[in-house]
Amino acid sequence: MKALKPLYAFLFLFIVVAAFTACNDTDDGKYVEPITLYEKVNGDWLLTNLSLIDETANALGISPKEISLFDQFDFVTFGLALNVDEKNQPTTYQVSGTAPELFPASGYWALNSPFPTTTGALPAINLYSDAAKTALIGRLNVVTTPGSVAEMDLKMTRYTGGVAYVSYQYKLIKNQ
Repeated sequence: MKALKPLYAFLFLFIVVAAFTACNDTDDGKYVEPITLYEKVNGDWLLTNLSLIDETANALGISPKEISLFDQFDFVTFGLALNVDEKNQPTTYQVSGTAPELFPASGYWALNSPFPTTTGALPAINLYSDAAKTALIGRLNVVTTPGSVAEMDLKMTRYTGGVAYVSYQYKLIKNQ
């Protein structure tokens, strides 16, 4: 009977260890591509608001600092299509509607980084006039990245002599 006690202790220990190791999922070895910002920002977007931000007023602390342009100049018709190819790489963009053109209405686009940065710098959509993406014609900073809610804020800032004087903040929703 004394010889069975170590055997029972060994079996008990074996069952406890086996129970905890059975909870560990093993990797099936399949590689999964990481989710890029391209997957989040591509597609057709509709404007819900456009704000003009007076950067000089912001710097001086005077009012008004910001005004909405959405219901003026036909911005309610503004749409933005950010197209990608079958490998989810950026190709062309196209602005639709009859709103005034604040940046070129068509061309090519690419993000300055396909992933969020570790520095906290805003990702930017670079706009190009050529397919080789060598002639930069504009930049839209991605202020709010789409996630579980299909909303995105883009900000375009104008500079003179290296000093920002006006920004346009676009609030967009995904066109389902």
